[in-house]
Amino acid sequence: MHLFYQPALSPTDTSGQLSDDDARHATRTLRLGPGEAILVTNGRGNRFGSVITRADNKGCAFRIETVETVEPRPFSVRICVAPTKNLDRIEWFVEKAVELGIEQISFFYGQHSERRVLKLERIEKIAVAAMKQSLQSWLPQLDEGLPLTKLISQSVDGQCFIAHLPDDGQAPHLFHAASPTQKYTVLIGPEGDFSAQEVQQVIAAGFQLVTLGPNRLRTETAALSACQCLNLLNVVNSVNL
Repeated sequence: MHLFYQPALSPTDTSGQLSDDDARHATRTLRLGPGEAILVTNGRGNRFGSVITRADNKGCAFRIETVETVEPRPFSVRICVAPTKNLDRIEWFVEKAVELGIEQISFFYGQHSERRVLKLERIEKIAVAAMKQSLQSWLPQLDEGLPLTKLISQSVDGQCFIAHLPDDGQAPHLFHAASPTQKYTVLIGPEGDFSAQEVQQVIAAGFQLVTLGPNRLRTETAALSACQCLNLLNVVNSVNL
């Protein structure tokens, strides 16, 4: 069944109307009409089983018949990543991370960052599309870019990591350093990597140094690898319980 996004919906609503973009997709691309069943989410864990009541040039309205609440996951993944010079790469990461499962994406700028301006509007559209594509009911939180020093000065709960490829090879892999069912925050550096000074600042702020394996990864690959690593850790843990 097709899933649409309407952030204004609340669990007490009995009807609603799709956004202009979703209405066009429903009526023109999918050719849905009155009487057909759809799913709508508000991106905050509620999923509404609905029936289309009107589909025309004025929009697409629906009647809500059931409301389901999808509980948050027993763990949460926050990836803090420096935007790449080629914006397509960071957009690819956002799309794939949302499909895999992620609670929060934060952007930051470090000493070696090549991009220091990032508009969230397009990123939000990509995240919404990925949420609908993967039939999820929680839209991840997206945070405006901050200087790294300001980001690490904020209060951060749970287990905090900085992914880096140290010269001595002594840092543990993220999969082994993390514990199941926790709140995770992982810092992924820019294309020029973290500076030595930044690594020391982040460690002093309480972040643990980890690796994602012996290979040097692109920024967006490292960010997605960290996301999937933590998801997999919790899948393995749930199977073994």
